[in-house]
Amino acid sequence: MNTHDFARPEPPPPQPTQAPDAARAPDPVQAPDPVQAPGPVQAPDLVRAPDSPQGADAPRPPLRALLAHARPHRRVLVLVLALTLAGSAAGLAQPMVVESSLTALMTGGDLTRELLLMLALLAVSIALTWTQALVSERTAEKVVLHVRRGLIHRLIRLRTAELDRTEPGGLTTRVTSDSTLVQHAATSGVIQLLDGGIHLIATIVLMGMTSLPLLGITSGVLLVVGVAMGVVMPRIRRVTTRAQTSVGEIGAALDRALGAARTVKANGGEATETARAVAAAEDAYRAGLTGARYHATIAVLSALVVQASFLAVIGFGGALVATGALDLAALIAFLLYLFNLGGPVLSLVGGTTSLQQGLGALTRIEEVERMEIETDVDETPARPVGPPPQVTLENVTFAYPGRATTLDGVGLVAPAGGVTALVGPSGSGKTTVFSLLQRFYEPDSGRVLLDGTDIATLSRAEVRRRIAYVEQDTPMLAGTLRENLLYAAPDAAEDEVARVLRDTLLDSLVARLPEGLDTQVGARGLALSGGERQRLAIARALLRRPQVLLLDEATAHLDGLSETALRHTVERAAEHCTVLLIAHRLSTVTSADHMVLLAGGRVRDHGRHGELLGRDELYRDLAATQLTAAGA
Repeated sequence: MNTHDFARPEPPPPQPTQAPDAARAPDPVQAPDPVQAPGPVQAPDLVRAPDSPQGADAPRPPLRALLAHARPHRRVLVLVLALTLAGSAAGLAQPMVVESSLTALMTGGDLTRELLLMLALLAVSIALTWTQALVSERTAEKVVLHVRRGLIHRLIRLRTAELDRTEPGGLTTRVTSDSTLVQHAATSGVIQLLDGGIHLIATIVLMGMTSLPLLGITSGVLLVVGVAMGVVMPRIRRVTTRAQTSVGEIGAALDRALGAARTVKANGGEATETARAVAAAEDAYRAGLTGARYHATIAVLSALVVQASFLAVIGFGGALVATGALDLAALIAFLLYLFNLGGPVLSLVGGTTSLQQGLGALTRIEEVERMEIETDVDETPARPVGPPPQVTLENVTFAYPGRATTLDGVGLVAPAGGVTALVGPSGSGKTTVFSLLQRFYEPDSGRVLLDGTDIATLSRAEVRRRIAYVEQDTPMLAGTLRENLLYAAPDAAEDEVARVLRDTLLDSLVARLPEGLDTQVGARGLALSGGERQRLAIARALLRRPQVLLLDEATAHLDGLSETALRHTVERAAEHCTVLLIAHRLSTVTSADHMVLLAGGRVRDHGRHGELLGRDELYRDLAATQLTAAGA
């Protein structure tokens, strides 16, 4: 009998109902300076209103959101812009010096001053360009750190309902590739646009001062490039969004396949999973090709128009020089300005392209910003003291988004300091009760109480500090046995560690391993057997010394000897905490102090094993078939 209460397909976006957050602990974290080295992760400015209805606010305009990421670095960006403009000014001054030099050369004057000035302008331009590049790249790294730190903070704190409907691989690409595009758009893209615009205007003014007729000839470059940018750039943004979505789908496909690698291999699913990931990669490839065509079109148009303008200026300007209407030095200076015109045009094209790509990626990042997170999990509650509490559900109703009601007016009491077993057919709501006790979800109506206190009035950190949860699948985190064991109690004393190892029969395992507790458990703990992972999860929970212990089929993978020993451990734990367990082994549930029979999302009956066996037909069927068969 499967102990999961429900299969978890991709539900539609959640519409959670929950108690007002006014009674909950406020979010204590503050926005760190993004230039600091990453230490303990805190909530940066990216986090706005995560655990309230405001979490679903309408998205900000993309450009406004992009400028919000650049705003903390505005002083440095102003410095970068100043350095860029100074470098551009040095470049613009060179044609003027060339014209002066040619005039002096034709009149037999001294060229020493002009040559020294040209060398000085060249040296200044190189120094400014190097400094600008260094400061710009450093600022870009700070921007991407700020974005990634905010995304990491939100993703790890996403509410369970959000995680139920979103592929993890698609979320991680927001932190990796999407944030990089935002990095370039918020720094180099903005700088390129401003520098290109100012540089272009200054170049046009100087060209007009040199020769208005020749400026009229070259004005077509501005018109053609402007039209091309207006037509193509919005398409680049759409293509970028599509490409980044496909990259996210690649990550999701690989996460799906690698996360269940043994299942894939055992069922010969390599070709199926490869086809899924390759299909996403091919879609990203097609989007990338489309974007490349747009980029190439703009580059060709820019180069073609500049070259055509050059030929027109040579022909028309040569005629002006021949008639004496224009000096040769002025023609050469104008040609230098014309060649210089390519710089700001390319800067405008590059900046606009980077901006459109960044806005496309930012659309996906903003989706994460609108997801609801748990804001009350960063506090560090003290170890709970006092006697174990009574656990009560009062007329609790709950339905997963887009699904039928899972719990329908459930009321139950788990006496303090005892063992209460939840039994019932698959889908009756047993695991859902545990999820509500952990505040993974909020009940649609009714209350969940600890000794009369509604847990909705407590922060999630406080609830989860008082209530330990051992999942059926008992996932482990990559790392060592010690890291997994001390995950929730890093300050546990050595004697406490030794005690829980003995109680869960892990001491013999640790003694056999050459590196003891420092042995790596492998990805998702696959270096351990199912029973070893279960015992390690129970040891981790007991080490926290919780007031309430939730065990979801915690003996499913244990042999008879280990189960008996662990049952005695649970009985000892019940002396100082309230234990609720879901079990399908008859030997486990019959020893419980109290049993609650769930069916169809309602409490059908409750009592001790003998009482239920004598008066409830469903329980007799469970005991005679599923429970007995599982126990056998």
